[in-house]
Amino acid sequence: MEITNVSEYEAIAKQKLPKMVYDYYASGAEDQWTLGENRNAFSRILFRPRILIDVSKIDMTTTVLGFKISMPIMIAPTAMQKMAHPDGEYATARAASAAGTIMTLSSWATSSVEEVASIGPGIRFFQLYVYKDRNVVAQLVRRAERAGFKAIALTVDTPRLGRREADIKNRFTLPPFLTLKNFEGLDLGKMDEANDSGLASYVAGQIDRTLSWKDVKWLQTITSLPILVKGVITAEDARMAVQAGVAGIIVSNHGARQLDYVPATIMALEEVVKAAQGRVPVFLDGGVRRGTDVFKALALGASGIFIGRPVVFSLAAEGEAGVRKVLQMLRDEFELTMALSGCRSLKEITRDHITTDWDIPRPRPLPRL
Repeated sequence: MEITNVSEYEAIAKQKLPKMVYDYYASGAEDQWTLGENRNAFSRILFRPRILIDVSKIDMTTTVLGFKISMPIMIAPTAMQKMAHPDGEYATARAASAAGTIMTLSSWATSSVEEVASIGPGIRFFQLYVYKDRNVVAQLVRRAERAGFKAIALTVDTPRLGRREADIKNRFTLPPFLTLKNFEGLDLGKMDEANDSGLASYVAGQIDRTLSWKDVKWLQTITSLPILVKGVITAEDARMAVQAGVAGIIVSNHGARQLDYVPATIMALEEVVKAAQGRVPVFLDGGVRRGTDVFKALALGASGIFIGRPVVFSLAAEGEAGVRKVLQMLRDEFELTMALSGCRSLKEITRDHITTDWDIPRPRPLPRL
């Protein structure tokens, strides 16, 4: 069966993967309300396309933190990709590089920063969890710098792990043949079996619950790399992020895996964009499955989007070729959406190209009597 859209990869991944692994990738926190909402909220945004515009040439290129990429579609950090496919993060890095876009490597990758760098050129960001032992953090940041990573995406919504009931039921743990490669030499690469979720126990033991804005300042003293904060969903925190001197904000609810009943990221996006006042770029993470979703995010002020689950599901289904296809399908759909909306470049995508069900109704011209 020919795959014609991104969402079709999920069913194939479900067939192929062990239940524990599929559930880890697919599930959200508690009732999983936000998990559904991350997708559903996109359907409450409709287009106002402009017609009779010459759309014979469409330019999707953009720059992120000064790096030129082929399209505003990037790869979010997702952990433990070798559970999906033996090539894991190598395959994802190659696919991102071939597509001319950015890959973000997870702290909890099953391939190290050095291994991923070894696949060759590419613009890569490193997602960082802050461990209780700050020497571990400093060492990891230095290794990412040396391996040529261009930015740090600091995850700020995980002082504790969300309650992911599928992982509790499955007693989730990293398969014994895999390790969290970045921590292998530090004796932090293995995950113990636990009475609930092995990952929740690992986080409780290792990740620092005291993480605060002062640690963002500390991070700026140990690295010259730009720092993005990932996990901002309110105007208040967006303003604090700007004040703290971050290079960018990723609007994210951690794939609906942390606090349930937070809004969909596409719903939170505009609030954050307005609060940032154009002083830093704002990106969207969560729920993107179509090129139309990408356009909607940009119309609401995002500078680009990140995809997570589509990467691991396509990786499980077809390895590197699957990830390449996901990036290509999203690119093609986004280009078509731009053409049919009358936009030839990203700067032509405006708030007027969409209407949302939370907009104030537009005044209608009065009928002539």
